[in-house]
Order: sequence, then structure tokens, then C-alpha cells
Amino acid sequence: MSATHTLPLVLAGPLQAWGSSSRFSRRGTENSPTKSGVIGLLAAALGRERVADLSDLVALRYGVRVDQPGVRVRDYQTAHHQVTGVSMPISERFYQADAVYVVALEGNPELVGALYSAVRSPVYLPYLGRRSCPPSRPLDLCEPVAGSVEDVLRDQPWQASKWYRSRRAGSGTTKVELGVLVDAEPGDGGADTLRDLPISFDPRHRRYALRAVRSGAVTVPVPHAHSRTAPDHDPLSALGAN
Repeated sequence: MSATHTLPLVLAGPLQAWGSSSRFSRRGTENSPTKSGVIGLLAAALGRERVADLSDLVALRYGVRVDQPGVRVRDYQTAHHQVTGVSMPISERFYQADAVYVVALEGNPELVGALYSAVRSPVYLPYLGRRSCPPSRPLDLCEPVAGSVEDVLRDQPWQASKWYRSRRAGSGTTKVELGVLVDAEPGDGGADTLRDLPISFDPRHRRYALRAVRSGAVTVPVPHAHSRTAPDHDPLSALGAN
């Protein structure tokens, strides 16, 4: 039996925003969910306050699969000071629209099980990077499974929208290759880095560390790829033809 369990989640919504280096009036987004953003979502689901210890969640191995990359969109926002009425600087915010991701978190079975319960019945409502980005589906794909992040990202069915699967895969394709980004193991050659490992969410002093990540790809089946048959239908039956 595996010493660790892995929790699969699906993150889908009209808009998502996963910033790792946003500053001042320009709020960017990465192309896939950051570890800091997902840990923040899970901490909220557990009911933890922003000043709470995050070390157990940070220690989880993390991976993400891009099932539907979405489209980058930009929004301008204006605001006025509540008391003085003075115009605040225009802010520029970026989002991923119509994106779908599968996320996997691997660790101690007891903690992973608690996270599964929390996302099914969260203390604080989850959002996809920003409060203006609610999820469009339940977050849980299934109960935690025995196995690694890599196993889950390879084995979970393709979660993209039907219209996107049809456009991407076509009529005769049985498998599709999807990009993945996974926590790198010590000594992993060719790993990249992201500053998205949360040390503290305390609003008085948010802190993030660098995380080593390894990119790759997995191949998954196209749903119903082998069941494209013509329906049993008589177009004259409604006319009462003999």
C-alpha cells in the first residue's frame, strides 16, 4: 500500500487568475494554477486564518495538468478613495478565460483526506486565484487515491469542455497529449523555478519562496473515442408512416 495518497482536483471557471509576481497596479497571471494559489484555496476551505501556519500544506507535493489552456484576457479597473473621493491609479488585471486544470496534491493520507472533506464542505468559499473568480464545477474529482502526483495526472480522465475536446481531438483521435508541471525532486536536472511557495499569507507581511518545477506531458484517452456510432433513428416515425 502506498505511504502517500494524492488528492485530484479540477479547477474550471469563466475566469481564473494565478499571479506569482504581481506588483502594484499591474496584476498578472501564470498560465496554470500556482502552488501558492491552490494552498490558499485549501487553507480557506479548512477555515484557517491568514496568519495560520502553512508548513503542512507547503510540504505537499504539487502538480498541475493543463486540460484546457483558456485565453488570456485583460481588464482595466478604476476606483475612488472612499473618504476623499480622489481617483486611485488605474489597475490592469489579467485572467485566464475558459480554462480547465487538473491539480494533484500528494502527502500524508490523513491530511489529504481532511483536504478532500474540506473542499466538499468548505468553511470559506473557494475561488480561483481572486475573489472575482468562482469555480464553475465542484472542485473534487474523486476521493484521494494511493499513488503519486504523476500517477494521478496520467490516470485522471480528460476534463476539458466538450466543445474544446471536439475541436482539439477531432473525430478520429483516441488519445491526446496534455502539458504538466510538477514539483521537481532534489537533483532534478533542467528544473525551472517559480516564486510561488507561500511562507506566510499574513496581509502585513506576505512572503513567498522559490519552488523548483519540472515540465513535461502525459497522454490521456479521448472520452468516447471508440463509441461514435450513428443513432438508431427513423426520421419518418413521427409522421406515422407505414
